[in-house]
Amino acid sequence: MKIVVSGRHMHVRDEFVDYAVSKLEKFDSYFDENVEAHLTFSHRKKDQIFEITILMKRGVVLRGEDSSDDIRSAIDGAISKVSRQIRKHKAKLEKKYYGDESIKFNAVPEVVEKEIEGKIVKSKRFGIKPMMAEEAALQMELIGHDFFVFLNAETDEVNVIYTRKDGNFGLIEPYF
Repeated sequence: MKIVVSGRHMHVRDEFVDYAVSKLEKFDSYFDENVEAHLTFSHRKKDQIFEITILMKRGVVLRGEDSSDDIRSAIDGAISKVSRQIRKHKAKLEKKYYGDESIKFNAVPEVVEKEIEGKIVKSKRFGIKPMMAEEAALQMELIGHDFFVFLNAETDEVNVIYTRKDGNFGLIEPYF
């Protein structure tokens, strides 16, 4: 597994990087050497924040984030979240993507932060790939978001899938 470490507005001490990498070693049996893991360290007031994003083949993303006053606790929490995602979705992922290494996620989505008249404070850009609505729902669960933007493979249009309050999914299909 390739590991990319970054600190957001801070310098990351080697001992914390070594601790995180040692915790990630348990995932080596799940992934081949082409899978990328992005580790991001940051802080907000008194909290230390650790975020891990694992980019797998065909655009599958596993993500965990945790914050604590101790960076080691934050690392443990985020690793635990990713571990739960792997256990929960392992069978689905193996069945759907086993042996297919043709498509890879090459970079983390570019994040551009800017303030425009006090309304828009953050803008994200990311590549989208054609997928079915069920695959988009799985991807949304893996990254832990409430919604997911994707290119619908059936209609060839941009759609949004979201989690409803009743636990089901909703699909937004715009028309022009």
